[in-house]
Amino acid sequence: MVRHLKHHEQKLLKKVNFLEWKQDQGHRDADVMRRYHIQKREDYIKYNKLCGKIRQLAYKLTQLPADDAVRLKHEELLLEKLYAMGILATRTKVSDLENKVTVSAICRRRIGVVMCRLKMAETISGAVKLIEQGHVRVGPDVITDPAYLVTRNMEDYLTWVDSSKIKTSILRYRNELDDFDLL
Repeated sequence: MVRHLKHHEQKLLKKVNFLEWKQDQGHRDADVMRRYHIQKREDYIKYNKLCGKIRQLAYKLTQLPADDAVRLKHEELLLEKLYAMGILATRTKVSDLENKVTVSAICRRRIGVVMCRLKMAETISGAVKLIEQGHVRVGPDVITDPAYLVTRNMEDYLTWVDSSKIKTSILRYRNELDDFDLL
C-alpha cells in the first residue's frame, strides 16, 4: 500500500541506508546487551568507555622505550589486574589488548553470566531474576545488582543465601538437608 517513489525521491534515497546507521555501530551494542541481559544502556556505555581507556593506556605504554623500567612495571601491573578481574584469559602481551579487551569480555564477568557458567541458573535472564530477588551472595554480602562484576578470586565465594528456598531444595535433593538449618 506504499506509493512508488518519484524519480527525484529515488535519487535522493539511493545514498541512504535505513538499515544501518553510523551511530548504531551495526547494532553491535543491542546484540551484546541482549546476549548478556544488560538492562541499563548506561552500563554498556560505561563498559565501552572502560575498554577505550584500557586501550589508550596500553597504547601510551607501547609508546615508551621497550627497555624502560616504568613501562615494564606498568605493563605487568595492567596485565595482572586484567587477568585477576577475569577480563583476560591468560597473561598475554600488551599488544594483544587491542583485540582481547572488549565489552563482551567485561560482560562475561557479570554475576548472572558467571552463575550460568557455574550451572547455578539455566539462563542469564533467570539468573538476573534470582539476583534481583536476593537469592545470591558473594562472600558474606547479598548481591541484588545484576551488574556486579565477579573477579576470579570472588568466583569461589559465589553461593546461595542461607535463607533461600533454592538452597533448601538443592540440599533436599542431595539428601544433605540438616533439620537444624530449617529452624
